[in-house]
Amino acid sequence: MTEYRVSQVDFREALSCTAATVSVVTTDGPHGRAGLTVSSMCSVSDDPPSVLVCINQGSGVCDLIRKNGVICINVLRVRHSNIADAFSGRVADPNRNPFDYADWETLVTGAPAMSQALVSLDCRIKQELLYGTHYVFVAEVEGLLVNTPGKPLVYNARAYQPLGDSESLSLEEVEYSRERYT
Repeated sequence: MTEYRVSQVDFREALSCTAATVSVVTTDGPHGRAGLTVSSMCSVSDDPPSVLVCINQGSGVCDLIRKNGVICINVLRVRHSNIADAFSGRVADPNRNPFDYADWETLVTGAPAMSQALVSLDCRIKQELLYGTHYVFVAEVEGLLVNTPGKPLVYNARAYQPLGDSESLSLEEVEYSRERYT
């Protein structure tokens, strides 16, 4: 184990004070279909449209992403905590396929896009970097699915948290429409 000036425990505690949107990153291709829940996704550039996502190399999904070379980042809505749990392995029935918790379609790359996600970013991996325990993937966005605006699912203090006042879901969270950009 490497000695650091900042302990892993202190580092994790400090970062639990931050907030991040929750997404399900999916992949599909000749090496298989899979997905996992992440809170480490952000934009990189709009020229070309690109994002980065960090995936633990110990995850079986990480290897499939590397081999397939495509991902779809599905930004979850506040009501989708059950989907986040399914793709993180925290479900009552571990034998149930996590893809059964939502409706899916494909855009350009063939990676599963969640039909009712807040936004789905269909991407092709352009660069990868192994740093510590995680791969950092830089991916160009080749297609978008933008649904009706709503509140994203947020992770903070080691739990899903409401963004603003979430006593009741608005009509836009119950009904949705979408626009496809490919």
